[in-house]
Amino acid sequence: MKKNFKFLAFWISFSICSSGYNAFGQNEQINWLTWEQAQELMKITKKKMLVDLYTEWCTMCKKMDYSTFKDPEVIKYLNQNFYVVKFNAEDRDNIFFKDRIYKFIPKGSRGYHELAVEIANGQLFYPTIVFIDEDLNIVQPIPGYQDADSFEMITNYWGGNFYKNTPWSKYQEHYKKK
Repeated sequence: MKKNFKFLAFWISFSICSSGYNAFGQNEQINWLTWEQAQELMKITKKKMLVDLYTEWCTMCKKMDYSTFKDPEVIKYLNQNFYVVKFNAEDRDNIFFKDRIYKFIPKGSRGYHELAVEIANGQLFYPTIVFIDEDLNIVQPIPGYQDADSFEMITNYWGGNFYKNTPWSKYQEHYKKK
């Protein structure tokens, strides 16, 4: 009986530790969603979206995945304040967004997705982080690799609605003093 209890206790501990949650129930990874999942959740609870626009061959995209998107503060802020979508700009699946179907456009040996062009304002650069408001309007694409500290400042600016009243330069000054 004691042996079974020890095994059960071990199994429960192992399951909790390997489930992606820490001892305080805090999720240790970003809750990545598909476009479809994010749009369905928006129907229930309005929230901003953050889209990570990437490609499989992009070195800086992978660097963000293994550094910036592993930072505990970044993870916590994103999961609390955004529906977070990871979107491959070369995805070949059709995506329905804002009453339109977006498709993959073959070009040479690769191609691009029409929705990637739309949300990046026609400027495909990887990685690009795109902020979308609660009404699914594209607010701002931000191209380029961001380390965790820069990314945290940027997401706080957009996620906290500071962009509506505060110029970026003023926000940066204030944020760095914190």
